[in-house]
Amino acid sequence: MMRRMLARWRADDRGMTTAEYAVGIMAAVAFAGLLMKVLTSQKVQAALTALVDRALA
Repeated sequence: MMRRMLARWRADDRGMTTAEYAVGIMAAVAFAGLLMKVLTSQKVQAALTALVDRALA
């Protein structure tokens, strides 16, 4: 009886890993999109350019 319960528990859990990966990938893509939006803004580009100019001067 215990083996059956354990086998059922393992079988039910197989799809959870795939779902967790999907949620993780969606979160990573959303974060990358937000980061891209921030880094391409005029203010951030000006600040990064000034930082690089000071570092090279």
